Order: sequence, then C-alpha cells, then structure tokens
Amino acid sequence: MNVCVIGAGYVGLVTGSCLAHLGNNVICVDIDEQKIRALSDGRSPIYEPGLDQLLQTGLQRGYLRFSTELASSIRESEIIFIAVGTPPLSNGKADLSYVKTVAQEIGRALDLKHRRLVVNKSTVPIGSGNWVEMLVKEGLNENLSLAKQEDASHPIRRQDGTKGEEIFMVASNPEFLREGSAIVDTFYPDRIVIGATNNFATERLRALYEPIIEQTFTPPPSAPRPAGFTAVPVVTTDLASAEMIKYAANAFLATKISFANEIANICERVGADIKEVVRGFGLDGRIGPRFLNAGVGWGGSCFGKDISALIDIAAEYGYDPSLLRSTVEVNKRQRHVPLYKLQETLKIIKGKTIGLLGLAFKPETDDLRDAPSLEIARQLLEMGARVKAYDPIANELCCRQHPDLKIEYAGNVQDLALDCDALVIVTEWEEFRYLDLNRIGELMRSKVLIDGRNVLDPDAVNAAGFKYRGVGR
Repeated sequence: MNVCVIGAGYVGLVTGSCLAHLGNNVICVDIDEQKIRALSDGRSPIYEPGLDQLLQTGLQRGYLRFSTELASSIRESEIIFIAVGTPPLSNGKADLSYVKTVAQEIGRALDLKHRRLVVNKSTVPIGSGNWVEMLVKEGLNENLSLAKQEDASHPIRRQDGTKGEEIFMVASNPEFLREGSAIVDTFYPDRIVIGATNNFATERLRALYEPIIEQTFTPPPSAPRPAGFTAVPVVTTDLASAEMIKYAANAFLATKISFANEIANICERVGADIKEVVRGFGLDGRIGPRFLNAGVGWGGSCFGKDISALIDIAAEYGYDPSLLRSTVEVNKRQRHVPLYKLQETLKIIKGKTIGLLGLAFKPETDDLRDAPSLEIARQLLEMGARVKAYDPIANELCCRQHPDLKIEYAGNVQDLALDCDALVIVTEWEEFRYLDLNRIGELMRSKVLIDGRNVLDPDAVNAAGFKYRGVGR
C-alpha cells in the first residue's frame, strides 16, 4: 500500500520504518528540514535499538522516503497516519495544535481521485476522531471552494458520484510502543486496536497489518520472531473506545508502578523486602509481575502526559479520578527518595560530590522527557552538592537540552566514581548490574551506593565495603 506518515518523531519514524519493511511504499513527512535531510541520508535523530538498520534497509530497497512536502505526499497515499506530538500544556490538557494543523492541511490536500483513510496514531483525548473528521472536512471544503455547501442539501461529490463525506474516513489506531523495544513491539504486539465507524476503515487497516497479524513477514535481523509467536489479536471497536484503550493502558501501568513504590515505602518501615514481596504477590495470575519494580518512579513522554490528560477529560465530565491523582502524587514523592537516603548516610549534602548512574528515563533509549534524573540533579544542586553523571547514551543529549544543569559528564563509570562521596543508580542500564565494586570503591571518597532501581545484590555491595541503600529493602 501507499502510506503517508505525518510526523517523523518517535512513533512516526518507527511506524514508517516497520511498515516499509513489510513492503509498503511509505513516505514520512516532517516540517523539520534538517531532520528530513538526516533521515534521507539514513541517520536517525533518536536512539532506538534496531531502528538505524531498519531505516537504512528501507531507503536502500526504495520502500521508505522522507519529505517536507505534505500536500503531494498525501495525494499519492491511500492511508495517512497522523503521528505528531501531543505534549502536555501547563493545565494538564493535551496540546492538540499540531493535530489540528495537520488535519486541516490533509483536507486541503485531498483530491477526488480515490478514497483515503486518515488514521490517528497520536495519543489524543476521547472524541478526537470526530474532531479530526470535522477539521479534515473544513480543509476539504476550503480546497474545493465549497465552504458554503456544508449542509446535506449540497453534498460534495466525486466524479463517480460518491458523496464528499465518503472521500475520506477517519480511524483510531493507538500505538503501544515501549521505548527501547519499539521495533519488537511493532512487529510482535500484544494486540492491534482499530477504532472506526465503518467497514472500509477497519478492512483497510486489517489489510495493512495482515503480515503482522498472521506473522507472515520475514523478521529483520535486529528483531527476530519470539519462539511460539504465531498470531496477533485484533480489537475492533468504535473511535472513542479505541482512544480510551490507550489512556487506560498507560494509566494502569503507571498505577502498578506507583503501587509497587507505595508498598516499598511500607516495606522499609516494617522490615520487609519489596523484591521478595513482589516475587510473592506477582505470581498471582490476576496481578502478574510486570511493572512492579520499585524505584525512583516512572518518567518518559507518555505516562505523566496521558494521566494528566485523562484527569482533565474526567473533570470535563464532572468526575474526580482520585486514584489517578494518587498515582501521580506517589510518583512525585518517589523522586525525593534518593535524597532522603543520601541525607541518611552522608548527613550533610552541601559540598559533597554525588554521581548519577544513568540519565535517560529508562534503559535502551536517550529520551530525557520527564526523566527522574533531571529532578534529582536539580534538587542536589539546590542543596549545594557537586553533581556528576554518566549515561551510556544520553550524556551529549542531556548537555545539549539542559545547559542550565551544572552537571559534570563522565565518559565511563570509573570517571564518574572518581572523588564521589556517593553514587546513585537512576537508570537500570544493563552495565550497571555488573559494576566492578572494588575498583569503584578505590576511586570514591566515601563508599555509599544508593540503588534507586534495586538492580544490585545488597549482600555483594555490603561485602565490598559500601553502605548500601535500596528502595523498599
């Protein structure tokens, strides 16, 4: 199929590259000319395992292109994905200005040659499918100079007699990508959700995803098919329900993490170990072990934004979602935990050197959006500490995006440890699970290790002469 993906950010770029691997003709559109030039040369602006290889293969095979020309890209496509950002506003609402602009431009670019499917891939509030349909119609009417013919007695018609409202259809197809494993999540998803009001939209999306649904495609080397993975469930529903599924999924996952952190804080007070507690109750089939890792809290571009938007949506309808508010509050409080543990062990923070192991909000990505590390660093600096940091991927990006943070960036763990009074594990990168504790201890001024992700064995750390503090342990 001929596919246009509008927005070459995280979701758009991954979606476009994966669809091109399936043999579709994909053109990704973005207004950032510098980004488009880099992508056209096979250089990804984001770090995601396997993406560079997929991007370069798509370009070489001729199935993947990049452009800043929106109108011509739309006209040559059958399916048009809206994958632009919906960042949070200061009041918690989702900023839909990019979606609005793109929807209107789609309408202005449509011709009457054949029917198109417009798909919301961006995470948007409930009811946005109908809103996008309205905006596309407005642009279409403007394009055809028929703005006055908005009532049913003056329908827009194609040359074959099809009514104007059938020139395009709108569907919702939310993404469920985890940064660090987005390629795998695209090719081997837990489910595909399609929200639509007509069979045409549902059938077109099913046809597009058929190689994934039936698992008939050849996997890329960077994302081999999991053993025993044979088919993908498809959830077909209405627009509003599809939009709510995305919000509900992220809200529930964030709530699981906050719940684990709440239990961890109680564990510390009563002498229990959260790792053992989670191992015990996570085996319950009704609960499951995933997203129950206690630590310094969740971050990233999705959870906080989506929960805030869902709280705002509920408020519009006169409902106070107290559980969701508590989820956010627990997460905010959890980011202070490393500071309390540093005060407990060092007593005085002012004048001390603290090293942060990890900056990205999670491993296998360089994404710093709402990263706990940034808040921890700011708090330490305000308390008069000297802050050093090392991240395998995100050092350069953090320095560029946050020049106000007076962080000293280290090139490796040993450079970080030099002259530090304490180390704090903030991101659970795999290499941090295998620290050379004896060597690190020799380089530090005092041997204090705050394990903000509970990735180390407390006995091993204590045996190396460190004062160890985990979360809920």
